[in-house]
Amino acid sequence: MQQSFSTHKAPQPVGLYPHAKRAGDLLFLSGIGPRTTENTIPGLELDKNGNFLAFDFEAQCRSVFENVRIVLEESGSSWDKLVDVTVFLVNMKRDFHTFNKLYAEYFKDNQPCRTTVEINSLPTPIAIELKCIATI
Repeated sequence: MQQSFSTHKAPQPVGLYPHAKRAGDLLFLSGIGPRTTENTIPGLELDKNGNFLAFDFEAQCRSVFENVRIVLEESGSSWDKLVDVTVFLVNMKRDFHTFNKLYAEYFKDNQPCRTTVEINSLPTPIAIELKCIATI
């Protein structure tokens, strides 16, 4: 059995794909970033040329975790059912320590497998994206 899930409670995908897809007892989340439903990026302010005026990576992390929680719940799963998390950071040296500290706060009870990689960029000016797998 396969079933796709999308919700207006999370930021809309930047392409043609669902927020999540169920296959059997597994739920696969598409890449989830920190954008809000209003299409803003918490902790980020850019000038008219796209240069940073303000940057708060912690705000982006907390927003990503909230977006993942929303998609999980709207798809019939929950935070404690996460089994695997892939983390994409655009600047490992600058952001890994902060991410790791916040990750420990959010995942102190449930500790899914995790992989963290640095990438050159993401489709919007965000600094983090998560790709998750959970059970239903």
